[in-house]
Amino acid sequence: MAEIIAILNQKGGCGKTTTAVNLSAALALMGRKVLVIDMDPQGNATTGLGIQKNAVEDTIYSVLTGDVPMQNAVVNTEVPGLDMIPSNISLSGAEIELSKEVGYHAILDMAMDGVSQGYDYIFLDVPPSLGILTINCLVAANSIIIPIQAEFYALEGMADLLEAIQLVETRLNSPAPIKGILLTLYDARTRLGRDVYENVKQYFGETEHIFSTTIPRNVKLAEAPSHGKPCVTYDEESKGSRAYLELAGEIINMEDREDNK
Repeated sequence: MAEIIAILNQKGGCGKTTTAVNLSAALALMGRKVLVIDMDPQGNATTGLGIQKNAVEDTIYSVLTGDVPMQNAVVNTEVPGLDMIPSNISLSGAEIELSKEVGYHAILDMAMDGVSQGYDYIFLDVPPSLGILTINCLVAANSIIIPIQAEFYALEGMADLLEAIQLVETRLNSPAPIKGILLTLYDARTRLGRDVYENVKQYFGETEHIFSTTIPRNVKLAEAPSHGKPCVTYDEESKGSRAYLELAGEIINMEDREDNK
């Protein structure tokens, strides 16, 4: 059974989609079977994995509205072992449609029954909002990764995000513990980068795991989506690629420790 991981932050520009694309590809390169579900109407993860988002017939919108079962929307990527369910702008209308359905918060969760046994990991690239799509992701997820950009306002809105996670756990009886906090766009050479890192550690203290891996600012990470490739296959020797491969190894080690308990 797959571990379903939501990559979540309501702030844009924090490296959420970059993490979804490159972490999933890195795990696939390490022999894991991985699925990415693009839950963002912008469809950036879809484009980043080389899929023409406006040319695909079945998307996650088709799944959520009940037009097709989830397994029929799965698309293979160029990375062996990595599949995805694409998204495009049609998903932007889903929140209104889903809000009319009984049990709207669990539609994604119920739809995943047909695919979850075929993968080791399923990553949800969550939109930068706290709306119905995000609630569906939280209900479906087993755990959460929160990317935080190393910038001055990094922790702004974090209390609201953590409150939303807590509300889903208590009111909908669907706990999704935080798997880790991931610092992105990090430059240890700058005072700002170091200060933000310390602020993040102080904010979360001992309550949450902060990944030892940090994701650096790296031009190859920015270039790769325009070529429709994860950076880990576009330029595997770049600093960004090495960081995501290191993060994938860290996650596998966490899994192994859990299995040995």
